[in-house]
Amino acid sequence: MTKTKSAYVCTGCGARLPRWQGQCPQCREWNTLVETAPGHTPSARRVGIAGTMAGMQTLASLEAHEEARIPSGIAEFDRVLGGGLVAGGVVLIGGDPGIGKSTLLLQALCELAGKYPAVYVSGEESGEQIALRAQRLQLTPGGLQLLIENQLEHILDRLRETAPRIAVIDSIQTLCTGNLSSAPGSVGQVRECAAQLTRHAKQNGLTLILVGHVTKDGALAGPRVLEHIVDTVLYFEGDAHSSFRLIRAFKNRFGAVNELGVFAMTERGLKGVANPSALFLSQHDSGISGSCVLITQEGSRPLLVEIQALVDATQSPNPRRLTVGLEPARLAMLLAVMHRHAGIVCFDQDVFVNAVGGVKIAEPAADLAILLAIASSLRDRALPRGLAVFGEVGLAGEIRPAPRGQERLREAAKLGFKTAIVPRANLPRQTIPGIEIHGVDRVGQALDIAREAAPGGA
Repeated sequence: MTKTKSAYVCTGCGARLPRWQGQCPQCREWNTLVETAPGHTPSARRVGIAGTMAGMQTLASLEAHEEARIPSGIAEFDRVLGGGLVAGGVVLIGGDPGIGKSTLLLQALCELAGKYPAVYVSGEESGEQIALRAQRLQLTPGGLQLLIENQLEHILDRLRETAPRIAVIDSIQTLCTGNLSSAPGSVGQVRECAAQLTRHAKQNGLTLILVGHVTKDGALAGPRVLEHIVDTVLYFEGDAHSSFRLIRAFKNRFGAVNELGVFAMTERGLKGVANPSALFLSQHDSGISGSCVLITQEGSRPLLVEIQALVDATQSPNPRRLTVGLEPARLAMLLAVMHRHAGIVCFDQDVFVNAVGGVKIAEPAADLAILLAIASSLRDRALPRGLAVFGEVGLAGEIRPAPRGQERLREAAKLGFKTAIVPRANLPRQTIPGIEIHGVDRVGQALDIAREAAPGGA
């Protein structure tokens, strides 16, 4: 049987060439030619995402309904997924090597195999290695089927024969298709394998989970189109040498994005953490300078995170500005706001800011906590114990409101915090028992309230 030759397509202009070249002859761009599989048959192209023939429909004629969820048996994993797995849904999960991707998925499949037909496809490890991991984690595999294969066509044949409800591909970078001559892990191979597996999952109602490698920068290896093909993109965060892991949803067609799942690595695998705020709070017996508790919001979950700042006299003409877990560009802006609107000068100081516990905070509601932590470290005065804050700081020195303010305050009260400094627009209409709430409009007001409430009143 004659093999159809693949073509090389320029990602810049779309030109098709019979062989690879370093420079595209059409747009003159370098290293933009990517191997592409031969075109599919017209009938295969017309198949819709639900496995039916695509046709024109009116939006009013469609009846919307919630997708049925398949609980994985791991509560934190289900939270990040938006309530559980979805039939026909494709999930891409990435993370650093050794952070726990295979461990979590093996735990979930062993839970699911007792209720649904499940297949674990491995292109990296042998069957003995996977069995040894399951034994070390004291898992009960039940009817879980194992397939050691990296040839895409063979994997699709086995999936058609066994017709599982749930399948894991570990990992997508190890698969290859005979339609392409490039090595496994190349852009063309990853894109084509992911597209064919996704097409099979949509047509057959298969819940598919793909494991993806990451680059040195922490992004998923392979083309960005891989993230557009799948329904859900999850990332593992955290230090592989620490016992805590975070899973964050960056894309989810079946649920909310930016949900966060918190796990602890134990001898029996990853276990969900019931009270994740305890991981990110200080365990000091007495108040320390440069520490402020932020009430942040991760998806539907409010979290209390300790923000630490260290301000020290610099010995260099260029003071250092360093952040860990926070946006570095906002630190310079906040220091300028403090100088202009509160009279606090840090141009001759090195400033270091850290979010405790390895959590990454991107929301601007962390601004007020950063400012108070810096002011506390500069004056070497501890903030009052039991104080929690949130609020975005504008360039004019105003304190802007943050979404879901009442949920944040209820979480702080539940954890025993007695005082909160929040934007005035976030003041609750009804009193929240156990916590005194101060609403502020300007940076100077927040600093004055924190100074008056601090031990010694200074």
